[in-house]
Amino acid sequence: MSKLNVAVLVGSLRKESFSSQVAHGLKLVAPDDMALTVVEIGDLPFYNPDLDTDTPPATWARFRFEVAKADAVIFVTPEYNRSVPAALKNALDVGSRPYGKSVWGGKPAAIVSSSPGNISGFGANHHLRQSLVFLDMPTLQQPEAYLAQVDKLLDAKTGFVTDTAKFMEQFMTAFDQFARKNI
Repeated sequence: MSKLNVAVLVGSLRKESFSSQVAHGLKLVAPDDMALTVVEIGDLPFYNPDLDTDTPPATWARFRFEVAKADAVIFVTPEYNRSVPAALKNALDVGSRPYGKSVWGGKPAAIVSSSPGNISGFGANHHLRQSLVFLDMPTLQQPEAYLAQVDKLLDAKTGFVTDTAKFMEQFMTAFDQFARKNI
């Protein structure tokens, strides 16, 4: 495999969210043999088994297709009430159903959590890890990416300020190696 195709799910729906900016920064520091594509989750109706028929909502079908064709997944999430945003949890649910047809199983994953505060999305990161265990997604353990005071770590032109860019480049290189070993 030459190019590693990575789906990026951004937990925040706000257009100029810190999570969206982090996802953009990841594209800038990713290894050349990695292609990152942000997969939209904001248009997914809440998962309801009654809608999961032979013709599920078109946005569910689009989402499932985009994740299924990816080799790996990176989750970029803020923390809402010590957990992940509802839109991200819903995306996990939509992708895991119908039973036996999960798009997640076996896909290597990584998590980047962030917050303008000092806790850096620690609760969201670990709640998400619990779900990924159930979804059978081997998840990068080290290095961990918790971005505290994320509002001070972003640069519009380069993605991240210098020290953070170096760390995130190391994170992306580690994920590239991890994902290739676990595909």
